[in-house]
Amino acid sequence: MRLTEFLALDEVAEAEGDLNQEVTGLTYDSRKVNPGQIFFAVPGVQVDGHEFIATALERGAAGVVVERHGPFPAGATWIRVKNVRRAMGLWGAHFFGRPSDRVRLIGVTGTNGKTTVTYLLESMLAAAGLSPGVIGTINYRYKGHEAPSHHTTPESLDLQALLVEMNQVGVDSVAMEVSSHALAQERVRGLEFDIALFTNLSRDHLDYHSDMEDYFAAKSKLFTDYLKHSSKPRKAAVIHGGDPRGKELLKRVRDLGLDAWSYGREDEWDVRPVELQSDVAGVRGKLQVKQTRYGFSSSLIGAANLENILGAVAVGFVLGLPVEAIFRGIEQLKSVPGRVEKVDNSLGITILVDYAHTPDALEKVLAAVRPLTQKRLVTVFGCGGDRDRGKRPLMGEITARLSDLVVLTSDNPRTEDPLKILGDIEAGVQKTGLKKFRVSGLESRVSGCETADESQKTRDSEPATQDLSLGTDRGYCVEADRREAIRIALRWAHRGDLILIAGKGHEDYQILGQRRIHFDDREVARGEASRRADA
Repeated sequence: MRLTEFLALDEVAEAEGDLNQEVTGLTYDSRKVNPGQIFFAVPGVQVDGHEFIATALERGAAGVVVERHGPFPAGATWIRVKNVRRAMGLWGAHFFGRPSDRVRLIGVTGTNGKTTVTYLLESMLAAAGLSPGVIGTINYRYKGHEAPSHHTTPESLDLQALLVEMNQVGVDSVAMEVSSHALAQERVRGLEFDIALFTNLSRDHLDYHSDMEDYFAAKSKLFTDYLKHSSKPRKAAVIHGGDPRGKELLKRVRDLGLDAWSYGREDEWDVRPVELQSDVAGVRGKLQVKQTRYGFSSSLIGAANLENILGAVAVGFVLGLPVEAIFRGIEQLKSVPGRVEKVDNSLGITILVDYAHTPDALEKVLAAVRPLTQKRLVTVFGCGGDRDRGKRPLMGEITARLSDLVVLTSDNPRTEDPLKILGDIEAGVQKTGLKKFRVSGLESRVSGCETADESQKTRDSEPATQDLSLGTDRGYCVEADRREAIRIALRWAHRGDLILIAGKGHEDYQILGQRRIHFDDREVARGEASRRADA
């Protein structure tokens, strides 16, 4: 491929050098430049690719794509464009032979539910005899291949290369999580979508987006830009009409003349529940799809998962999958890693691990599991550091309001002081008037927490600790060490109680400062439950 072929793909402000030379590859990492490749100087949040232009040229780059004019070394080939990321996506699609043209590509966006929806779609597509691939938060997987994900949605060049790999092994359908960052940063530019699905919108990523309107605008681009301009012949939108922003988006999409299916709990939507049973074993009943009713059963727990199922069913009907395969696929998916995932134990306690890390997601999962507990709801959660501070008191208030006992702990503190993060959360808890229990000394790490006014007594003598096993008191405590926090929750809980460990879900690590240590809520909870059973 000659460089001149790429110049017609997007608007070029100016260019100089040998524009007729052969292009052997594309890259945005100056450390990986090989002779004959084009280097894209991507402006990043922390690092600006323009700082590495000289390095790329020294390594033999055929040319560089930039947003800012030089100075460039004499004889260098450079192309200046308005948006390097946009150009990179379009050039990547051309270089890799437009691999998204050869699969059914389903893009899933929204604040919550993206991962679960892609798992449901994967199961449905497989049940229909198709060969699905998935690109998402947990991993990238297809036909026996699996790789950990570093971003929910990879950079455009990595995406194109991944789709080529899928093409080569016969993948015919791809369910893909599309983050707001990816949409704002043009990472999916050059992809042709068959279906775009919107799950919901609630507060998240306001450390990146200026406000909720900016956040919604980024999510909307999947429909108003990418789907609208897709070359796929039977493209369609699937939108959660029961979500206020979804309802707004649905109108906008229909005004654009796009085919759109809606889903939600109310009677006005295309896919909705008409009979429903829900417990710790899952959800089941009947769904109405347009004018016809179908029975369904799923092991997934809670109202949020019902909404995820409704969205996946709508996609199945839009794709024209056999009805039997749609509902068999839903039934065959037993769980999604870290999404209201059960931790088996012999204590008679229901332990659930969930990824909920936004106010809306946390409120929904707490409301969903609250009716499922025979006795008390014990919640362990925290908030990530170096992220939106404004959501911390909101999540504290929500958890205190909907739980009986709460253990505030660290999530991924990153470079922030864990105690400051916990202070932000605790401010919301305190608004509810929930009683505080303090952790004190080694004894408390074994037996639980004590009330704040008893803490001095504990230091001086054996405490007359409050008996939390009776369930007569509601309260919370603060324990920055997440393992100890889970241990405290297990010491508090008794047969018939339900423990929700929220925030990290499938993650098997914790970020403390600049260190990344192994930590898996499911593994820790299972181990601590086993120790308590053996005690």
